[in-house]
Amino acid sequence: MEAEYDFSQGKRGAIDPIPSGKTRITIRLDDEVLAWFREQVHLAGGGNYQTLINEALRQHIRESHKPLEEILRKVVREELERIEQ
Repeated sequence: MEAEYDFSQGKRGAIDPIPSGKTRITIRLDDEVLAWFREQVHLAGGGNYQTLINEALRQHIRESHKPLEEILRKVVREELERIEQ
């Protein structure tokens, strides 16, 4: 360990810059919701729960634009596939 360190070239603030197209926010989530996303990342063998939450929100946005009939047909097809297995 040095006796003195030179911080004259040091910069204040976050070390990692936020990527373009991303915004840092603070959000309150239920403990159970956060635990579920963290568990999913753990079961997948690693990753980032924040990325998983972002993807879930994106999927919700994509799905919310579909007509209800299309969503119902998708659900029925998925359920029929499970029954056939």
